[in-house]
Amino acid sequence: MRGIQPSGEVVRCVVLSALLASVPALATAQKKPDAPAPAPSRPAPAAQAPAPAARPAPSSPRPNNPSPNPNSGAPRAGTPNVSPRGGTPNNTPHGGTPATTPGGATRGGTNSTTRGGANSTTTNANTHGNTNTAHTPNTNTTTHATANAAAAHTGTAAGVKTPGTVNHPGGGKSVTTAAGHTTNFNSAGKRTSVETRTGTRASFDRGGRVSSIHTSSGMAINHGSHGERRFESKRAGGGRVVGYGHGRGYAERGYYRGGSPYMRRTYYYGGRRYAYAYRGYYYNGYRYYGYVPAYYYAPGFYGWAYNPWAAPVAYGWGWGAAPWYGYYGYYFAPAPFYATPSLWLTDYIIAANLQAAYDARASANANAEAAAQDQAAAEGSQATLSPEVKQQIADEVRAQLAAEREAAAHPEPAGAISSAPPAGGDQQTGPDERPAALDPAHRTFIVSEVLTESTAEGTECALSPGDVLTRVEDTPDANQNVKVLVASSQRNDCGSGTQVAVAVTDLQEMQNAFRAKVSEGLGKLAENQGKNGLPAGPAAGAQPNPAGQAQPDLTVEADLQAQQDEANQSEQEVAEAAASSQGGNDD
Repeated sequence: MRGIQPSGEVVRCVVLSALLASVPALATAQKKPDAPAPAPSRPAPAAQAPAPAARPAPSSPRPNNPSPNPNSGAPRAGTPNVSPRGGTPNNTPHGGTPATTPGGATRGGTNSTTRGGANSTTTNANTHGNTNTAHTPNTNTTTHATANAAAAHTGTAAGVKTPGTVNHPGGGKSVTTAAGHTTNFNSAGKRTSVETRTGTRASFDRGGRVSSIHTSSGMAINHGSHGERRFESKRAGGGRVVGYGHGRGYAERGYYRGGSPYMRRTYYYGGRRYAYAYRGYYYNGYRYYGYVPAYYYAPGFYGWAYNPWAAPVAYGWGWGAAPWYGYYGYYFAPAPFYATPSLWLTDYIIAANLQAAYDARASANANAEAAAQDQAAAEGSQATLSPEVKQQIADEVRAQLAAEREAAAHPEPAGAISSAPPAGGDQQTGPDERPAALDPAHRTFIVSEVLTESTAEGTECALSPGDVLTRVEDTPDANQNVKVLVASSQRNDCGSGTQVAVAVTDLQEMQNAFRAKVSEGLGKLAENQGKNGLPAGPAAGAQPNPAGQAQPDLTVEADLQAQQDEANQSEQEVAEAAASSQGGNDD
């Protein structure tokens, strides 16, 4: 019998059925537990630089937030998350977002150059697809226009930036040299800032001169318009060092007296050390420090210094041959007659500030070119300190005399001194105390140290010792700054009549310096009563104030020298970077 041969249709059906039956088994055999999704790749963050030094108060330490250590307060007026003038190191890319998203899609380019940090290495080799616009640091409105695009900031493995020029959308440009220095220009072609390859940043004034420098280690260097320099840096173990060059300046450290925070500031001038004390207190969560007089006087002497004299008197100061007096002759002249001791003290205080500024200028070896620019600016100048402004200062002197007389009648207890915080930690235990810098009754301030403030065009202008400010706001902004009116200024400084934002701590510094000079002036007034035309008064009866006594720090000289060496190196680096920039117009 012949076997039955299946047809082709039947064969196809059988094969198809077998295949369908095998699919579930195959899927079951291949199924495994899910593996975790790969982490999205991110650019390596730039190395963090040390935080810039807190920019504390010129005659009092900067306020700090409550902390176990009085010297460990938040930088720049103790404001949480508010960066110092130099800018807080920031590992977030300048351009905003990481270059790679979780889905793997590339976004519009990144720049991992840190803001004010010690390392400007670009760690992502991807070409930047976008251009960053001008960036304003948190507490300084100076334009930080490090606009980075593929042409100028394509990163390499070694962290060297590719030379090139980037034009900013709103005008201006950034130029990067082969050495890795970046110079920024505004829309008018004026150089506004330089960032060196090591992360040191310098800003320029409207005349093209360096006005401020913020180093990668956190030091801040301010340049006055007359050649002065001021260095500020954190001190190892807490506190600050503030220098003016040639071994002149001060250093400060915290301590406790009777469980309350204090700060000791040691000055070093002409090979001599002396110290002042400052008491810490709190206002709206920030710590401030107020000057504590080393001596109080008898009530009768305060009354004599407060009230008008029986008749106006002429007094010979003996400044005629002093170099500083000739230099500032266009700005300051003592009154020919004094009807009140407060006006006498006013001229004493202004003269003391100007003399200190002149000494700082001389120690900075200001060159003949700067002197020639000063002379040119002085021709036809009407910047003389007016009698009206002097009267405002005299009113502040009288208010301070009344306050000091009250304090002398109720002195603070001395209290035991300790370097350790009290039990329970270093924190606010009493009510808020409004700092004098924000007291509505006190609005006039004499600048005591060189400051640099921002202008609307992205450059900076200077305020010099002896300039006079009037506070026009009572409430600080988010960056702890308040608006002030420049009531009187010297040539090349921020112009009289302009408004600038000044840190509350800088105003408190001016107030503390003012209080210290009032105390010094009272001592001079006591020495000179009955002499050189001054009427005789009651005995001064000076008595030491235990809470205002402080012992000088023996390491201040070495600290100032080390700071100056670092500052000189940073100045040289900035000078080389500025000299290598091209394409701007500083005329």
